[in-house]
Amino acid sequence: MKKKWYIMMAFTALTFCNAHSQNVITVLDEDGESEDIEMPEGMTVEADSALMEFDNRTRLAEGNNIVVTDLPYDDDILVDRLAHIPTTIEMPLNNITRKFIDQYCNRMKRSVAVMLGSSNFYMPFFEEALEHYGLPLELKYLPVIESALRPTAQSPAGAVGLWQFMLATGKTYGLEINTLVDERRDPVKSSYAAAHFLSDLYERFNDWGLAIAAYNCGENAVSKAILRAGGDEGADYWTVYNQLPRETRGYVPAFIAATYIMNYYCQHGITPMEASLPNETDTVIVTKEVGFSQVASVCGVTVEELRALNPQYRRDIVPVDYSLRMPDHAIETFILNEDSIYSLSSVLRRRVVEDINEAPAVATRTRTATKTTRYTPKRGNTKATSRKATASRKTTARKTSSRKTTAKKAPARKSSAKKTTAKKTTAKKAPAKRTTSKKRRR
Repeated sequence: MKKKWYIMMAFTALTFCNAHSQNVITVLDEDGESEDIEMPEGMTVEADSALMEFDNRTRLAEGNNIVVTDLPYDDDILVDRLAHIPTTIEMPLNNITRKFIDQYCNRMKRSVAVMLGSSNFYMPFFEEALEHYGLPLELKYLPVIESALRPTAQSPAGAVGLWQFMLATGKTYGLEINTLVDERRDPVKSSYAAAHFLSDLYERFNDWGLAIAAYNCGENAVSKAILRAGGDEGADYWTVYNQLPRETRGYVPAFIAATYIMNYYCQHGITPMEASLPNETDTVIVTKEVGFSQVASVCGVTVEELRALNPQYRRDIVPVDYSLRMPDHAIETFILNEDSIYSLSSVLRRRVVEDINEAPAVATRTRTATKTTRYTPKRGNTKATSRKATASRKTTARKTSSRKTTAKKAPARKSSAKKTTAKKTTAKKAPAKRTTSKKRRR
């Protein structure tokens, strides 16, 4: 029995070590010692896991239209290719950046193929938002390392969506999050929020490496790293690298590697998967609450398509005055049949308030020793006075009842009662004697 237990523990430890080794990259630091750098969340997603999600499963297929060849490469070739990427973001090659590029070019080839298939749909949204804020378009590759281009991705820390917004940050930049809607998953709205956030970060640090690092670990962590490194105003990512949190040290190198592979995938024998999502889509504002199943039954689209195009709706329900994205042909059908779609069975049961006729009160308990009397207050009495009178009468009734009970149990007191009666009679006759005495005086 102990032997089996030891075998199970060893197998579990081996599995954990293998998983851990796949999620870190070992590099040499300044002192020549090995250092493990954690990979961003998007680089830890396996291709098969990404394909199992309903949006990828229904719209991605193996690509066969592009003939690619896996060519050898060395540092000189990589330096030349990085230099030819038209961007204002610094993209140097060093031993850390090279390690991340090797990951994409070898172990993660199939994952890159999946992301290339998804990029045909999402990249236009990213580029439009970045262009709106005047930012470098290469920032569109941040979701590659953040979420592997999965709009429903959620990290263990609670970050959600393509751009992996935390709840507080998402609300700060105008994203609505409630029971039915999570706009962190909205490809359009989250892209504009991310572009706004990146614009603010660059305005603060004046360096794209530091701005990208702050997007990962927060502004305060980067500011502290700058102070620990000497507090130079002209500091950049690489001068404060050793002062950054461990999980952030690999973030900018991973971004450089993602930018490289998304531009030079053909030279590494990677064939993009083909996406079946329609390129031409549009939105319509719903005037009544509607479910995906109601729309799908009329507009000639499947529920899976609507989920892929509208990942922000958590319960397949579109609330009033929200937008619904569909293929162009479905938009026209929706407008022509809008009333009939809304008339279908409601997707949520709403609570209806109705008038309730109160039944007469029924006494559930009675007290034999308590006599309840109804008190009608006289003119000028207040409610408080009437309540006090009622309470005093109840108390008197209880005392009287207890006295009667005591009298029944002690018959020996009857003689004393008679004496008391006699005294009362004698007392009544006394005034007559006083009257007689007055007449005699007259």
